[in-house]
Amino acid sequence: MPEIPDLEGYRAYFNKRLPGLAVESAESIVPWIVRMGRDEFESRTKGQMFQPVGRRAKYLLFPFESGDHLVVHAMLTGRFEYVQPKERRRAKTAFILHLGNGMDFRYFDDRNMGRAYLVHEDEFAEKVPRWTEMGPDVMDPQLTEDVFIERVKKLRGQIKSVLTSERCIAGIGNAYSDEILWEARVHPYRKRTDLSEEQLGEIFRSIRKVIEWSTPIVAGLMESKGLPANHYRDHLRVHRKGGEACPRCGHRISEITSGQRLTNFCRGCQE
Repeated sequence: MPEIPDLEGYRAYFNKRLPGLAVESAESIVPWIVRMGRDEFESRTKGQMFQPVGRRAKYLLFPFESGDHLVVHAMLTGRFEYVQPKERRRAKTAFILHLGNGMDFRYFDDRNMGRAYLVHEDEFAEKVPRWTEMGPDVMDPQLTEDVFIERVKKLRGQIKSVLTSERCIAGIGNAYSDEILWEARVHPYRKRTDLSEEQLGEIFRSIRKVIEWSTPIVAGLMESKGLPANHYRDHLRVHRKGGEACPRCGHRISEITSGQRLTNFCRGCQE
């Protein structure tokens, strides 16, 4: 699933290319992903002018000059393309916007899990599911350490599950929760109730550190190598590095799969 560094990478990539461009025409190939009738989507997007791209949690926001927004939640397998129209379409392409500069903006999803919504700026709460139920974006400047601790302390369960609950704080997924907890030296299966406020504060600081460290790496790879069919994750220290040596203490990194979710951590330096 795209997480904040991936989505911020997309945002930087598209902000160099989309603002000021018009949609010449559109194709809605899988309307139930777009969550709008084919004819309505194609007619409503035609002629729209892109504004700077935004993000909230795991949603990418593509605003238009009219006040409409194309809101995309890519889920596990949704990906974007910015290609010449002659490029072969992927089998699971869901929609295409043909742009005024002769390029195509495409979204494809191998499992058809993602969702896109075309909504006006005053319709987010009404038409984007769970929009109002999300906690604050984890990179929101108003989410201070004290506010973070207060929100996290309301939840029970294992700390990794707490971090990835969007009702608590929004934007952290499976891969980067492993990195954050490794950075904070906290075992992912520790109960939240067993952690001190000092440890929760360290987790908060680790969130900011990991996101701020990894985002420029991902954005740079997207700019130099292009938009990925799979996420750029080689820079991560523990996630999907099971069996390798911990870069901090040298202990073998553990790998556990539970409920179709892979978790990596170091038993040597995460307590």
